[in-house]
Amino acid sequence: MGERNKRKIGGRYEDLAAAYLREQGYEILERNYRDRLGEIDVIAREAGYLVFVEVKYRKDQRSGYPEEAVFGRKQQKIRHTASYYLYRHGYGEETPCRFDVVSITGEEKILLIKDAF
Repeated sequence: MGERNKRKIGGRYEDLAAAYLREQGYEILERNYRDRLGEIDVIAREAGYLVFVEVKYRKDQRSGYPEEAVFGRKQQKIRHTASYYLYRHGYGEETPCRFDVVSITGEEKILLIKDAF
């Protein structure tokens, strides 16, 4: 599968995740935030938190659950990107933040994991 096709598929599921997050009361601030350190799929506000959301999709569980792909190095990269986002946008150290994961499998089954790491 080519990179362009992966982006198209990823965009579709990020759209689905953003719509789901809105239904759950999240205010979407940014999507596909990119900087020199990495990318964050969705940045939102929810229940007094600034939330950095990673969206993962898997057609089926043969390769494991989507949320299992957000581990170690991936978490570290998201944390560094989030720190840089906070700095660039003037948020102070006291800003309450958390990291959520939206896991999408098969026929659009969605699982929201709050405070995933």
